[in-house]
Amino acid sequence: MGSFEDQIRKVTPYTPGEQPKTQNVVKLNTNENPYPPAPGVTEALKNTEADTLRLYPDPTASKLVGAIADYYGVKPSRVFVGVGSDDVIAMSFLTFFNSEKPILFPDISYSFYEVWAEAFRVPYHRVPLTESFEIDPADYAADCGGIIFPNPNAPTGVALPAEQVEQIVRENQDTVVIVDEAYIDFGGESVLPLTEKYENLLVVQTFSKSRQMAGMRIGFAIGSEKLIKYLSDMKYSFNSYTMNRPSIEAGAAAVADDAYFKETCAKIIGTREWAKTEFRKRGFSFADSKANFIFVRHGSAAARDLFAKLRERNIFVRYFDQPRIDNYLRVTVGTREQMEALFSALDEILAEDERKE
Repeated sequence: MGSFEDQIRKVTPYTPGEQPKTQNVVKLNTNENPYPPAPGVTEALKNTEADTLRLYPDPTASKLVGAIADYYGVKPSRVFVGVGSDDVIAMSFLTFFNSEKPILFPDISYSFYEVWAEAFRVPYHRVPLTESFEIDPADYAADCGGIIFPNPNAPTGVALPAEQVEQIVRENQDTVVIVDEAYIDFGGESVLPLTEKYENLLVVQTFSKSRQMAGMRIGFAIGSEKLIKYLSDMKYSFNSYTMNRPSIEAGAAAVADDAYFKETCAKIIGTREWAKTEFRKRGFSFADSKANFIFVRHGSAAARDLFAKLRERNIFVRYFDQPRIDNYLRVTVGTREQMEALFSALDEILAEDERKE
């Protein structure tokens, strides 16, 4: 006689970055934005009446959809919103990846792609990045059931030029190509304009990084009206009321303050470029990041040891114990003060290592 457990779908879950329980830490491990949300977000939350929370939110999230559509110059019918870009991408997997052919995504990439593929029983193939951690568009000219990749890539930070992204989309017009632009506002070139040209292209972005709202869980996709209609149908078949009232109000307020958005992105980009110089001074190497993090490797110190020694000093970075990248650390770009604390700690650690040699 079998067990009920034989019928349970089992997957290896995505492992999120550690969320320290103490406050006195330098948290550079989950690519959160170190700056507060736009001032209008605070006002929007203050003006959200508690009594309205007993009512279901607008299932179409029309206020937020309209704000995003206006900002990017597209029709509202070409915008889909969800509870973080993870929700948007999960719905996209369910909607668009429905073939016996494998979908394609990079071998070094956002590890949630493999989790969703396993959970939804979508066949997949992990396409190796080049030795320099780049996506080669030629590797995606294959008979497949769909394609997804981040641009800039995570955790490497490497950005693919728009013309190379277009090459992938153009050569796979019989499948849906999803470009995950979670980090695009920190220096990459968005391919949102290409959604006017290619019906099979879906571009996904998030409010968690460049708009300082990871805690509100807002993500969105822009694509052809046809793709958005299919995606919305799946969402309403799954959960009609995914976006809560405060998120709708706060999200619309965040989009309205374009000056603040650009100012804080510029701050992070400036700190990132300064940090690259500081890492090089200390013997680190890395691919040129266009994200709000840098993926670094030291010439002699092991990443696993650096990760542990930084953690002892209440400085949290991300370490991936995975093939090809097990000697790298992903370091979120924080404030200048946070990064100075990181480099001070690295100086201590590297000096200790030298004395032991």
